[in-house]
Amino acid sequence: MHIKLLLLLLHLYAGFLLLLPLLRRASASAVVTHLPGFDGPLPFYLETGYVDVEEATGTELFYYFVESERSPSTDPLIIWLTGGPRCSGFCGLAFEVGPINFVLAPYDGNLPQLVYNQYSWSKIASIIFLDSPSGSGFSYARDPEGYDVGDMSSSLQVVTFLNKWLDDHPRYRSNEFYLGGSSYAGKMIPLIAQYISEGNEQRKHPVINLQGYLVGNPITGSKFDDFNSRILYSHGVGIISDQLYEAAMENCKGNYISTHNALCAGVLNKIEKLISELDDDHILDDKCVSDSPQHVNDDASRNRFLSEENIKPSVPSPHPTINCFSYRYYLADIWANEKVTRDALQIKEGTIGEWIRCVNGLPYTEDVPSSIPYHFNHITRGYRVLVFSGDHDPVVPFLGTQRWVRSFNFSIVDDWRAWHVDGQSAGFTVEYDNHLTFATVKGGGHTAIRHQPKQGFAMGQRWLDSKPL
Repeated sequence: MHIKLLLLLLHLYAGFLLLLPLLRRASASAVVTHLPGFDGPLPFYLETGYVDVEEATGTELFYYFVESERSPSTDPLIIWLTGGPRCSGFCGLAFEVGPINFVLAPYDGNLPQLVYNQYSWSKIASIIFLDSPSGSGFSYARDPEGYDVGDMSSSLQVVTFLNKWLDDHPRYRSNEFYLGGSSYAGKMIPLIAQYISEGNEQRKHPVINLQGYLVGNPITGSKFDDFNSRILYSHGVGIISDQLYEAAMENCKGNYISTHNALCAGVLNKIEKLISELDDDHILDDKCVSDSPQHVNDDASRNRFLSEENIKPSVPSPHPTINCFSYRYYLADIWANEKVTRDALQIKEGTIGEWIRCVNGLPYTEDVPSSIPYHFNHITRGYRVLVFSGDHDPVVPFLGTQRWVRSFNFSIVDDWRAWHVDGQSAGFTVEYDNHLTFATVKGGGHTAIRHQPKQGFAMGQRWLDSKPL
């Protein structure tokens, strides 16, 4: 009896080993025709899936792919990354350039509703929204070591993802390819672009038809993003007074990061208090409570990586009120943690417990001190680059971004001017040689397209079509 049982177990184990490669295939994808909360069939092509990017740790990155609604065979292919690090790519799908939005209605206990976004960039391009790095959204690792990543390692994983995804979708290899994203993704994108371009030149992988990238309110990790630019911006828009600004200049000597005396420290404390009165992402928005728990430690970490069968979605309390933009995030937290949603998206059971829009608390190494050298190297190689900034962003003010763009000392091709949508100024722009464009988005916050979708769509369409803004 024991021998027969042992043989049966060995037979089952051998079958599992044969099945294991199939479970790890890069082509683990599914076409999604209906989404919970969306009325009727989706009016666009949506595919979701996983790609294995690190065999040793069993790291698999989850993605949403939306095919262009215009001309998939000739329109550009974009991979859209989100900030954080470790905010889900779903942010790009539902709050930035993707084809769905949440219906703004008070939560009544029923599943939040979705509608089509009329300003979706899927009208002009095919877009991959990626949960990167591991631990973001529905991306996971079988070995906990897989969650210990940084700027460089996660960038290389994105390159691995792209090569495997394109191997499984060869019809897109000839399409023009761009990287796009906002906030912390703006730091990662030039690094990823560098790896791709070097890989193309050294024939490390099949050629990816990289044409350039676009980054919004991009973090660089450099001095241009620091509190110095925030103070300049805060004074310019009337958050701090002339007297406070002059006192800061006199006592801090232009260095608002390292305080060397009590007078400087006192002034900066007053400035910080005034800035804290505002919303973090947009100076005109109401200051609201957080949409969801964001930390992954202690009980939260156990919830994050336990099987979803053992998790009851947490409804944050207190939650944002409906006048807050972050109310949409609150709805997303509820929607993504419903079993019917996970079934529709084909989420692998037992990989992620509670879905959290932006995860903190997992190890992450910021091993790229500044992305500016990568911007410079990439731009001078002849790739097209669009850098845009919402002019109401207090986190990465356009003044700091404009400073590092100007630090390249490129010649101006088209001098500072307004760009328009429907006959009205939508912001201001300047074009430099080496195919570099800088633009502001009037009324935009830290994620400019999120606040100004119509203007953002017009900007993206013109730039991707190689037309002046």
